[in-house]
Parts: sequence; C-alpha cells; structure tokens
Amino acid sequence: MVASPRVEDRVRDLHRRAVAATNNGQPVVGGRLIRSAARLLGLPAARPPDGWPAWPDLATRVLGTYAAVETALGNSTRGLALLDEADALVSDAGRGILRQQRGLVLILIGRMDEALTCFDEAIPLLRQAGEHVVLARTLLNRAMLHQYAGRVRLALADLDQCEQVGAAHPGEDGLARIFAKAAHGRGQARVLTGDIPGALRDFDAASGFYADQSVGMLPVLAVDKARALLAAGLPHEAAAELDAALEQFPRLRMNQEHAEAELTRALAALAGGDPVAARSWAGRAERRFRRRGNETWAAVAQLTVLRADFAAGRRIARVSGEATALADRLTALGLRNDAEIAGLLAARARIALGDLDGARAGIAPRDRRTAPLENRLVRRLALAELGAATGHRRVTFANARAGLAQLQRHRSRFGSVDLQTGTTSLGKALADAGLSAALAQRSPGVVFRWLERSRAQAFRFRPVRPPSHPETADAVAELRFLSMQIRAGELAGKPDAQAVKRCAALEREIRAKGWQAEGVDADHAEAKLREIGDELAATGSAMVCFLADRGALCAQVIAHHRVALVELGPAAAVAEPVARLHSDLDALCGRQLPPQLDRVIRRSVRTQVTALDAILLAPLASRLGDLDVVVVPTGALSAIPWGLLPTLHGRPVTVTPSSSAWFDAGRRSGRATGAPLLVAGSDLNHAEAEVARLAPLYPDAEVLTGPDATVAATLKAFDGCRLAHFAAHGHHEQENVLFSRLNLADGPLMAYDVQQLATAPEQVVLSSCDVGQAVVRAGDEVLGFTAALLYGGSRTVVSSVARVDDRTAGGVMLAFHKALSVGTPPARALADAAQAEPLMPFVCFGRS
Repeated sequence: MVASPRVEDRVRDLHRRAVAATNNGQPVVGGRLIRSAARLLGLPAARPPDGWPAWPDLATRVLGTYAAVETALGNSTRGLALLDEADALVSDAGRGILRQQRGLVLILIGRMDEALTCFDEAIPLLRQAGEHVVLARTLLNRAMLHQYAGRVRLALADLDQCEQVGAAHPGEDGLARIFAKAAHGRGQARVLTGDIPGALRDFDAASGFYADQSVGMLPVLAVDKARALLAAGLPHEAAAELDAALEQFPRLRMNQEHAEAELTRALAALAGGDPVAARSWAGRAERRFRRRGNETWAAVAQLTVLRADFAAGRRIARVSGEATALADRLTALGLRNDAEIAGLLAARARIALGDLDGARAGIAPRDRRTAPLENRLVRRLALAELGAATGHRRVTFANARAGLAQLQRHRSRFGSVDLQTGTTSLGKALADAGLSAALAQRSPGVVFRWLERSRAQAFRFRPVRPPSHPETADAVAELRFLSMQIRAGELAGKPDAQAVKRCAALEREIRAKGWQAEGVDADHAEAKLREIGDELAATGSAMVCFLADRGALCAQVIAHHRVALVELGPAAAVAEPVARLHSDLDALCGRQLPPQLDRVIRRSVRTQVTALDAILLAPLASRLGDLDVVVVPTGALSAIPWGLLPTLHGRPVTVTPSSSAWFDAGRRSGRATGAPLLVAGSDLNHAEAEVARLAPLYPDAEVLTGPDATVAATLKAFDGCRLAHFAAHGHHEQENVLFSRLNLADGPLMAYDVQQLATAPEQVVLSSCDVGQAVVRAGDEVLGFTAALLYGGSRTVVSSVARVDDRTAGGVMLAFHKALSVGTPPARALADAAQAEPLMPFVCFGRS
C-alpha cells in the first residue's frame, strides 16, 4: 500500500462515517464503510513483508471499529480476532482506544466483568491522550455496565463525568450525540431508582436528537421506554412500544438489541397475565443470545422462561431446581438483582411444593436498601406466602402491609393518574395475599382494612395538572379539529381512516407527556371502620362493599353500626348478565323496534336485572332494610346500572370507588361556589330544548348553546362551578380513556381537559351516552370521564353506564333538577326522577 495523505484522508473519512453510522443504530452501513477503510489500509493481515501498515494509530482505530461492527452483526469470533490483530499494531497513544473497543465487544457477547476491567483501564489512558469523544463514549458504556449490575450511584457518577467532558469540549465532533446518549442513559438509571416521570423526560430529550440525526437509535430508545412503562405497571402500553420497535430491528441488523427487545416483550406479556406468550418471547430471546455467544443475557432470558412457567403453574418442581442453580450463575456473572429474583422464584416454588424449610432458607432476612422495587415487592410476597403456608397470618399481614407501603411511596412520585392507577398492578399479589388472610380470619375490622388497602389507592393523592408543553397544546388543538372532521365524515357516511390514525398518534403523544408529571405525597388517609359506620348512621345509609377472592364473590355490609360478611357465589356468574344487560339497553336506545322484537329485548332486560339482583342483593336484603345504599363495586360490577335492580329500584343509590373516597368526599364539599353551568352540545337533537327547560330553575346559570358552547368557554365556566349540566353526545373510549369525551361546538371536551381545572365543580350531571363507564384496572382503580371528575375533586357525578335515549332523557333530567334545585340530595332526586322511565341507566357516583 502506498502511504499518501490522500489515502489517509479517505480512510479517516470512512472511519468517521462508520463510527457515526454504528452509533446511530445502523451497523450494516457501518460495516460496509469500515471494510472499505480496512481494505485501503491492507487490513486485516499478518505482519506484511515490508513492515507494519502506515499510520499504525489509524489502523488500530479501524480494526477496533471493525471488531465492534462485526460483533454487533453477530460475528463475535471474527470481532475478537480483529482485536488481536490490533493489539499487535497499537502504540502507547492508541492503547486507550483499543481497550475501550475491546470492552465494547465484550459487552456485546455478555462478558461484563471483563468489559468493566477494560473500561477501567481505558479511561485514564484516554484522559491522558486527550481523546475526549472516545472518553465520553467509554464513560457512557461503563455507566451501562454499572446499571446492569444494579450499581446506580456509580452509573450516575459516570454519566455526570460524561456530561462534564462534553461541556469542557463543546466544539468536538460527536459530542452532541453523546449528550443525547447520556440523557438516554440517565433515563435508564432513573428507571432503576423508580423515578419514572424523570426517566420519561430524559427519554423524551434523547428522542429529539435521535429523530434528527440518529434514527436507528429510536427503536433502542423505545425498548428502554417500554421498561419504564413496565416499572409503572403499564404492560399493554409497553407491549405497544415494543411491537413497533421489533418491526425495525431485523432491517437494522441490531441483533443484540433485537434480542433484548424480545426479552422485554416477554416481561410485558408476563406482567399482562399471559405466561404462554411470555415463555415464547423469552425462549426466542434466549436462542438469539446464545447464537451470539452472549451467555450472560441468555441466563437472564432463561430466568424469564422459568418465571413464565411458575406463573402458568407448570413444572413447579423443575422451576425450583433450575431457579436455584440459575441464581448462583447470575451471581457469578455479576447480575445481583437478577440473581435475587431467581432465588426468590425458587423460594416461592418451594412454598408451592410444601418445602417450607427450604423456602425459608432461600429468602434474605432483610431488604437490600439499593434493591429495585420489584425485588423488594417479590421478597415481601414470598414472605407473605410463607406466612400463609405456615398458618402465621400475622407474618402475612406484616409483609403484605410493608410491601404495599413501599409501593405507595413509589406511587407518590407519579403525578399522572394513568401511572398511579397502573402502578397498583405491581402490588396486586400482595394485596390479594393480605385480603385472603383477612377473609380467612373473618374479623370485620381486618377485612375492612384490607379492602381499603387493596382498592382505588389513586384517590388518596392530590390531583396534579399535566405538565404544560407547547407541543402538547398544539397536539390537543389538532386532535379537537380532527375529531370534528372524523365526526362529520361519519355523519356523511364517509369515514376518514387517515384522520382516525392521526388522532390515535396524537392521543399517544399527549398521554405520554402526561406521564412526565411529578407526584405529591398522599393527601387522604384511609377511613376507619368506626368513621364509616358513624357517617352511614348519620345519613340513614348502608354500605355494600363487593369483593372477589379466589373466584368467589362476597359482600361486606355495613349498616346500623353492624358489619356482616356475606358469601354470594362464584364471581364468574355476574359477567354474562352484565354484558347481556348492556347489549339489551343499547339495542333499545333511541330505536323504533318492531313490537315483537321490543318485547323480547325488554323481557331479556328483566331477566338480566332479576338474575343480578338474585346474586348480588337478595342475600343482603334483610340487612339493607329500607336504608339508602352506598355501593363499592369490584371489577365488572362497576358497569351495573344499580337503580334498575328490583331491590334498589326507587331507592337512593350512590356508587363510590372505595369507602375512603366516599368518606373524604363528605369532608371536602362546598369548595366550588361558582354559578351553575348549563351546556348543550352539538349534533344532539333535543339538547338545546333540554337546557332551555332547566334554565328557569337556575336563574344565575351561565347557559352555553349552539356556537357559544365551545370547549374554551365551557372550561372557563366549568372551573369551580357548584353545578354543571351537559346535554351532549358522549363517548367512552375503552382503549384510551383519557380521551373519553363530550361533543361541543368546536370539538370534544375530553377527560384530559378535566385534569386542567383549578377547582373541580361540586356536582356534574352528564346527560350523555355511556360516559359513566370506566376501565377497571387491578386493585379496582377506575379510569374514564366520570372518574376524571371524581379524581379532580367533584363530590357528585350523575352519568350513564349505557346508551341514553335523548328523547326521554330530557324528562328525567327535568324532574331530577326540579328536586335538586330545592335541596333534595342527588341520589334521592335521581331515584324519584327515574321512576317514570324505568330503563334509564343513570347512576349517581361519588357522594350524594
């Protein structure tokens, strides 16, 4: 090879572009470029007859990058051989670069301890040589190793150093990308500390740079965002992120990252209650890791396979043995957190097999202060299960309570109700263990306390407004416009598929920004049984708290200062009549059916409500007497129009998420004092007439109809009003409840908008279809338009859990408001008004 400046410049340019492409998540492009550079240098080769290649430092860099690219593409043997070639060439000045390249290759094949040694050796050499960009990159990679091993403090220290290097040398090429990767790495570290809002903000900052200059890194970032969402208890949202990323990895040939994405997808399936899919994804990832020679990551994938088997109740004895051996192996690999999970899995399997002494020996005597939340919760769960297996309920109670307290502190970091409600799923098994032990003890006070610990915990936190971003404001404005466009297309029989797709993307964007809100400490304490009993007696009411335990449905009835626990039968028995009832009510709504069909559907409605009444209320009738009733539902019972059931027909009924939420609502009434608000939405034939009939009852009301009923005008009058009534088309979004909505003149008023109110309205009446419905997450956490108002602080919300016929709803609403305007409590006013239209599915939520 002829050593000429022109060749040197060409090689340096190819090398620079290869590094940039590889760092941008495009190893195929990087490989093509670095091979061209190597050919120009006559590399790789043994010692040539005429001596070493010209420019040995440049040759060292090229071989190091060549090795990293080959390893990233799955050719680890070739990569290590290239590094050996480079070792024969390297000068003292280039030794730091070569050590960091060897460390990177060792990471890709899972030899983490050796990689850490290489980075530790490289960093002082790179400082001495003035290789600032490579130094910053090495600090990034060492931070990643510390994260894998659970050494978060050391990881953050390396990221701080990385940013200091960038700040001290702002003009050097490549440091902007490293700043973005430092933000990405800081987000990864925050996930380990439980700071999910902070992590999502860091990922957002990194994504802006990646989108402009490193698009190949976006799927890698999506995998880390999915891990954050899993840590927040949102497995379905994590799966959506991963599914989009998994489509891109084959094209990018990022085999290591592809396997990590498959493994994270397995964890999402496991958290989502699908152990069969989890096993499939984890097995796929394990095979991909092994093909790459990465035994470290393959061991983590093997652990996930075992976790899936345990969750499915399969091969428990084998899980016990293999998890024990795997814990030792993961410890030897330096993966302390994963090793601890494996050990706890083995202990739980032994409990299931009856080997209680073996299980006890496998559980650490105390929490590790630096352990991730998942590890601490699983340890508490294992101890709670051990207490139940040995008949020591106090042990079960103590550990379940301690784990849920840890989860509550974790939840307090979230300002988003979406994350607060999702996080409950992380403690579901602990709550179930405590509640099962309480039911076995059959102490009314203990059962009550565990009911309060295991449901609707998000209501204990003060509401937090979503963070204000110009991008979010633009996205919300576009979403409103497109929603109107979609509605117009539907009415004209010309659906706009592109607009629907764009709306879904905007909803995801707005929702993700909301996840970044910081939380506040719990504001509302759990109510005590004595307090609830006194309050019920003062209001002439009884409370029925429904609960399910191991497939059995029970009800705890609190009335006349007495508490009774009544077994009702299998929980599965209510699902079909609830679904049939909704289908029948929707079929009757607003339609002129043939008489025979109308009679058949009405007969079916009577059949379903009679069946539900027989299961849920008839066994409680003697205890309820003629008292008003407060219902605390569970699961599918949240969708029941309770006033239609014979035992409750004509009786005041209030539905509340929990006893504590009901008690607290009574303590905060009277905060909203603004004038009443009456709003007629768009495209609803009888809306303006309904509002016109109500206006004389409230002379000081602000009335918004026609083009005046805009979102902005409505929100201004809605904030802090003592009463609001909406006659509008409503829609419950099952898949994205934050965007459940009421249609107004210039677009939808969404559940998202309700979160922006400074002071929640005291009472809200939604004369609309199905906006009383809710998505019920683990722990009976509810989300929807009605729930958003209750979270915000509204005392009472009257809304429908099914479709409403606006022709007949107006009469019910007029009778309701006539009673309400003279001081009748909302639940009583609704019960009396609905007598004339017995199939009206309105429910009084909150506190009457």
